[in-house]
Amino acid sequence: MCSKLKELPTSIEQLMALQELDLSGCSELKELPTSISQLIALQKLNLDKCSKLKELPTSIGQLMTLQMLKLSICSKLKEVPTSIGQLTALQELNLDKCSKLKELPTSIGQLMALQKLDLDKCSKLKELPTSIGQLATLQELYLFGCSELKELPTSIGQLTTLQKLDLLGCSKLKELPTSIGQLTTLQKLVLDKCSKLKELFTSIGQLMTLQQLYLFECCELKELPTSIGQLTTLQELDLSWCSKLKELPTSIGQLITLQKLDLSWCSKLKELPTSIGQLITLQKLDLSWCSKLKELPTSINHLTTLQKLDLDKCFKLKELPTSIGQLVTLQQLYLFGCCELKELPTSIGQLTTLQELDLSGCSELKELPTSIGQLTALQKLNLDKCSKLKELPTSIGQLTA
Repeated sequence: MCSKLKELPTSIEQLMALQELDLSGCSELKELPTSISQLIALQKLNLDKCSKLKELPTSIGQLMTLQMLKLSICSKLKEVPTSIGQLTALQELNLDKCSKLKELPTSIGQLMALQKLDLDKCSKLKELPTSIGQLATLQELYLFGCSELKELPTSIGQLTTLQKLDLLGCSKLKELPTSIGQLTTLQKLVLDKCSKLKELFTSIGQLMTLQQLYLFECCELKELPTSIGQLTTLQELDLSWCSKLKELPTSIGQLITLQKLDLSWCSKLKELPTSIGQLITLQKLDLSWCSKLKELPTSINHLTTLQKLDLDKCFKLKELPTSIGQLVTLQQLYLFGCCELKELPTSIGQLTTLQELDLSGCSELKELPTSIGQLTALQKLNLDKCSKLKELPTSIGQLTA
């Protein structure tokens, strides 16, 4: 890190065999010499944290062997030259945290070898050029924290090799184009904190390779489309803090590969569909702070791979279904602050793999069933602030794990 380097000598053009040039952290560097175009063997150019760099020379487009261009935290960089489209060997372009960058040139669509485009926290970027759909080899597109981005171009559906799309914190994004359903290789879609996103497109069901869908804190999202049930490769679904979500579609039971479902802080969710019992690969179910949830469906007994069930602060939950005893792989059961829960079903003793049981703050709980002594794997039992609990069953002495 040459933090005091202000300029490069013109003679750098003589380094015609140079393959890597790392100028990261050269915070006094204001410009690159035009002669940099003579580095005909250059494959990697790192300009990360060149915080006084205002522009790139047009001649940069002559670096025909360049595969990686890193411009992270070039906080004074306002634009990228049109000539960047000539970098036909470029595979990775990092522009994250270029906070003054307002737009990308149309020519970016000519980067036919580009696999990764990182625009995270380009907080003044308002739109993407339509030509972005021409990036035929793009696998990763990061737009995290692009807080001025209001929409995505329809052409994004042409990115048929895209595997990861990160839109976390795109707080002005109101909708996604229907064409996003054409992203037939997409594996991960991050929409966390897209606080103005009101609905998901029906075509989301066409994302047949999607494995992870994150919708944390999409606080305007009121419902999920029925087509979500078509995501038969989905493994993780995060809907935490979707505070206006009132119900889940019955089709959610069709997510036959789902392993993790997070519904924590869905404060308007009153019930779960019976079809949730069809999630036969589910391992973690988080319902903590679902303050209006009154009961669990009996069908929960079919979740025979469930390892963790979190019901903390489900204030209206009055009882657990007897069928809960059939959760033969359950290891953690959290009921902290379930202040209307008066008793546990006898069947809880059938949870022979249970290691943690948290009943702290269950202020209406008067007794524990004798069957609790059958929890032979139990290592942690929290009964703190169970203010109406008068005694423990003798069988508790059998908890020797």
